[in-house]
Amino acid sequence: MTPEQIEREYNNRQAVPDHPKYFARWDRDSDYARKTLEGRLDLAYGPHARHRIDYFPARNERGLLVFIHGGYWRALHKDSHAWIAPPFVASGLGVANIGYRLCPEVRIADIIDDVVAATNWLFAQGIAKDRVVVSGHSAGGHLAAAIFASKKLAFDPKRVIGGVPISGVYDLTPLPHYSANADLRLDDAEARSVGMMDVERTIQAPLFVCAGGDETSEFQRQSRDFATAWAPQARDCHIPAGYNHFSILDAFTERGQRLHDATLELFE
Repeated sequence: MTPEQIEREYNNRQAVPDHPKYFARWDRDSDYARKTLEGRLDLAYGPHARHRIDYFPARNERGLLVFIHGGYWRALHKDSHAWIAPPFVASGLGVANIGYRLCPEVRIADIIDDVVAATNWLFAQGIAKDRVVVSGHSAGGHLAAAIFASKKLAFDPKRVIGGVPISGVYDLTPLPHYSANADLRLDDAEARSVGMMDVERTIQAPLFVCAGGDETSEFQRQSRDFATAWAPQARDCHIPAGYNHFSILDAFTERGQRLHDATLELFE
């Protein structure tokens, strides 16, 4: 693709001109969730201010959903994603929202180390037990996959029973030619080294892969190709019509949506 095509296909804020309304709603709803849900907020798993986790326990908890926010590895915050917790907590699942450092302060490989360290910490603290599903949106989808491929896990990989990567970028080789690379600082070799299409997996649990039907063709291709590359571990690639890169998180949280129900089914 030309740089112009890459910009059009990978710039989600440009593709969804009203994206600020999603961010505003996420902030508003997350503020309410953080105030009203029982939770242990800003738990430190490392020394950096972003090395923090919000944990929302459930009554008679039957498993833990780990969620990793998006933002192209360079933006957004766990605090803006507390809103995803209430429907899962109501279904008997604890939710752990992981924060991590951002580019350009660090590189993507460092962020992978952050989310692996956070997951190790959750197990070490007993917050994560034996029924854990790792999910993530956008850059968080890539980071969820990176946990599955990590050789630095400090827990039995069988304790993770599923994964839900949503609207991720798993082949990073186009990104050195994308404007956001001013922060990501990827060259071709580094883009290949942190990609998730052709990696060995430490965690063998099934994945449910999803992207929105109103996302750009490249984001849909990325999820389809990722599901194919990780088959049969990745059992499906769900592309629901009518959802863009930001509204797809509504399908993740809404009862009756296949993405939400498939996430719950991983705990059964």
